[in-house]
Amino acid sequence: MAYRLSPARLWREKDSRYRLVGGMCRRCGRRFYPPRPVCPYCGSKSVERVELARQGVVETFAITYTVQEGFRDQAPIVYAIVKLDDGARVFAPLTDVEPEKVHTGMRVEAVVRRVRVDDDHGLIAYGIKFRPLRPAKSGQ
Repeated sequence: MAYRLSPARLWREKDSRYRLVGGMCRRCGRRFYPPRPVCPYCGSKSVERVELARQGVVETFAITYTVQEGFRDQAPIVYAIVKLDDGARVFAPLTDVEPEKVHTGMRVEAVVRRVRVDDDHGLIAYGIKFRPLRPAKSGQ
């Protein structure tokens, strides 16, 4: 059974898919992704939606060579747990890097990229992926 894209679902998830919006607990101060009504760390219901940091480091990663239908043109896919500079952790694919060059501690930044295309309707889903942080150009 093929995974179908829903325009309504893409619209509802636009903040977390495109802007990297997560949650912040008003009691313990920790940030988390995706946003939830209850803090996963202390259980408080006093949480707010916040835009998360867009840079971080790869804590761990896995390379997937066998992928499901609809993603085969992207294989192999590198999935990583990225610890953002504000402490939140995000599970997301990496992009713009060869799998053999990925390493723990690698600095990365969030970018919006095509995730997949629904073959039946041509609906394109975009989402957050992380790419290696490009060094700042000297002399600017």
